[in-house]
Amino acid sequence: MQIYPAIDLKDGRCVRLLRGAMEQATVFNDDPGAQAAAFAAAGFTRLHVVDLNGAVEGRAVNAAAVASILASTSVPVQLGGGIRDAAAVERWLDAGIARVILGTLALREPDLVRALCGRHPGRIAVGIDARDGRVAVEGWTEQSDMPAVDLARRFEDAGAAAIIYTDIERDGAMQGPNVAATAALAEAIETPVIASGGVSSLDDIRALQAASASGIEGVIVGRALYDGALDTAAALALSADTPAQ
Repeated sequence: MQIYPAIDLKDGRCVRLLRGAMEQATVFNDDPGAQAAAFAAAGFTRLHVVDLNGAVEGRAVNAAAVASILASTSVPVQLGGGIRDAAAVERWLDAGIARVILGTLALREPDLVRALCGRHPGRIAVGIDARDGRVAVEGWTEQSDMPAVDLARRFEDAGAAAIIYTDIERDGAMQGPNVAATAALAEAIETPVIASGGVSSLDDIRALQAASASGIEGVIVGRALYDGALDTAAALALSADTPAQ
């Protein structure tokens, strides 16, 4: 089970939101680069970064903060938030982002996303953020009628590196991930799934591991790491990221 520490960027700082509400942001670090370096020093081998302002505005807003993260560590970074066209994808990949996450674009322009998956094998992930099983876009400010599993199936043969599935109602709430919904999505497709939203304990990671046969290969962890509710060493011991002794 791969663990991705989350660095969510709002106004240049590392924050965590509650259920995606921008007005409910808790600031955990004013220096995103230092936070990335700290996660890498702790033993994490990949990072999940989201430009929250960008997700709402539809363009890169926290580019300077992302640059500081890339400059501070050699750990591969996957980035989402406000990436809405092919040119933006190319810019971020050229800048050193290992994997770009496309969410709103996946719903709005699935053919373009499929083409980008083919053009950049292993470097495009599809972000599916759902509320009550239906896809939400534009930084979770717009609710669609599209079932999450139907959107995931659109990219089955496209070569997407992963589907990153977030249960919005669990995100930042420290109430545990929606294992059942995540496993059901993973079972419906062949593309690997990364779970997101609600992880607050080692038991939550164990629950996702127990469902890994469905196709869940990783988990994104945010507030639990910042709050200290999740012990880093113990979490890494459960994951494929356990540092060599």
